[in-house]
Amino acid sequence: MDSDQEEQQIERNAGRERIPPQETYETKVEVPDEPDKLFSFHKLWIFTGPGFLMSIAYLDPGNIEGDLQSGAVAKYKLIWVLLMAHVLGLMLQRLAARIGVVSGKHMAEIAYSYYPRIPRLILWLMVEIAIISSDMQEVIGTAISFYLLSNGNIPLWAGVLITICDTFTFLFLEKYGIRKFEAFFCTLIATMAVAFGYEFVRSKPEAGPLFTGMFLPWCEGCGTQQFLQAVSIVGSVVMPHNFYLHSALVKSRKVDRTRRAKVAEANKYFFIEAFVALFCSFIINVLVVAVFAVGFYDKTNADVRYQCYNNTNHMPEFYKKVFPNNTDPAESDIYHAGVYLGCAFGVAALYIWAVGVLACGQSSTMTGTYAGQFAMEGFIQIRLPTWKRILITRSIAIAPTLAVSYFS
Repeated sequence: MDSDQEEQQIERNAGRERIPPQETYETKVEVPDEPDKLFSFHKLWIFTGPGFLMSIAYLDPGNIEGDLQSGAVAKYKLIWVLLMAHVLGLMLQRLAARIGVVSGKHMAEIAYSYYPRIPRLILWLMVEIAIISSDMQEVIGTAISFYLLSNGNIPLWAGVLITICDTFTFLFLEKYGIRKFEAFFCTLIATMAVAFGYEFVRSKPEAGPLFTGMFLPWCEGCGTQQFLQAVSIVGSVVMPHNFYLHSALVKSRKVDRTRRAKVAEANKYFFIEAFVALFCSFIINVLVVAVFAVGFYDKTNADVRYQCYNNTNHMPEFYKKVFPNNTDPAESDIYHAGVYLGCAFGVAALYIWAVGVLACGQSSTMTGTYAGQFAMEGFIQIRLPTWKRILITRSIAIAPTLAVSYFS
């Protein structure tokens, strides 16, 4: 029995006939049939896009908060964990992309063919829970950025509601073609790089300890707090629903799967693109770790409060009172991070930080929506319009988030 017959037998045992690959994209990017070369920048450009969309999951507000807390509790000592998490992520993303390229199906579609109904539904529910949980921190991160940009005039609960409308607006870009849609996401990544790069330059971290922490897999003097932070770094970087997303995104390229050489070529360029995208993601994450290793490590609330009142920063008065006058470790979250930057480097640093966080929240929110859409289409064979998908997942995510933001 050959492999094709074995696959058909597995599908019959699972209680259903083989389903053809779904047309995830109405139009696909044409891949020119050029003579085979070892490497071509033109071909790389054709395949560039899915990897950068995938890499946004490595740059969501949860990752940013994990980065700044890593700098606050361990300085540069856990950057090697961040590096290893990105390497692990690259290996797994490569496998996910290969599945999509070789089979023409994404992971959820393949699961539909190979799993019986009950395990398949359980898998789908697990993916949906992961997406909704991720969506909650993306929503609150976006709401915090609106709060900072408006100097508190847009309360958190209002920012949460705004995220519903603006996500619908950005998703209309898909109508202009997949390449323009991908370019928009890349613009958001560039916005993060510029915003966090500015904070990095202003902070002036030490290069020696930073590179030591990046390549020396050791954490001298670390305890339970640092260990838990290392675990949270891996958990925030490697997210399972992102593999479903990546395996579907690669279907946007029109690969001739009847020719083995073309499949191998697509796998090669998708891997190179994923490597470049995750390298950029890693650098952006390191920028955030370094900034708050300087700003929060071994600092108390009183230390930061002193900077707020004694630096010439033009900060609104209410921001200067955010950090309490006590000797507890400096509070480290996205909101307090923005206030610290404004106190230390001027109010412009606060607004630039908020713009970077806004780019994180908006981009990761949209990719989460697509991951959920692909999972639903594959696992249970239901295809919803994008706006309905947003309405369902965002409503579930917003209900608890809105309650927390309103009463906090």
